[in-house]
Amino acid sequence: MSVLAEIKDGLVCGDDERVSELTQQAIEQGLSPQEILSESLIGGMTIVGERFKEHEIFLPDVLLAAKAMHAGMEVLRPLLIDAGIPSIGKVVLGSVQGDLHDIGKNLVGILLKGAGFEVIDLGNDVAPQSFVDAAKERGASVIGMSALLTTTMPTMAKVVDLVKERKLDSRIKTIVGGAPVSEMFAREIGADAYGFDAANAVDRVKSLTTA
Repeated sequence: MSVLAEIKDGLVCGDDERVSELTQQAIEQGLSPQEILSESLIGGMTIVGERFKEHEIFLPDVLLAAKAMHAGMEVLRPLLIDAGIPSIGKVVLGSVQGDLHDIGKNLVGILLKGAGFEVIDLGNDVAPQSFVDAAKERGASVIGMSALLTTTMPTMAKVVDLVKERKLDSRIKTIVGGAPVSEMFAREIGADAYGFDAANAVDRVKSLTTA
């Protein structure tokens, strides 16, 4: 088994120490940071995302895999910065104002990072203006909003409206998700996409950034 395949396997198994050691080994063997990132770390998280989508693994497995990816990224990060390797896109994430739940939002963030996106996580209880300001200032092409309470869902509409008011809708897309949110609600407020779960949200973000 090649070292790239070993890193990928270690990540899928959630073995952070092994992933860190093997990533260093791959660098010493002369493999490029881009190759290690795309083939092993992103490749491994892609497998994790697919298995999670198919209910073959569960949240604790995803969190362990994310920890392993982070361990590999810590070794790679200085080399990636030196090489000037860009992410495949920037996404602003947050739970909307009045909503303090963030487990689902955090999981989306983990899977987006695993897919190669740069994630700007604003946390929870995020005001509409904060979403739009962050996306504009950081050059993000997608704003992702999560809500777990029906009472906070109208805030999503305020964010969508604000993007349009500032005439940013040609370059900043919006996606919504969360337990009470539906495809119909997303259409009603004019959001660009709806993610019914974390894995689906990543697929939709990919489609928004490649459209």
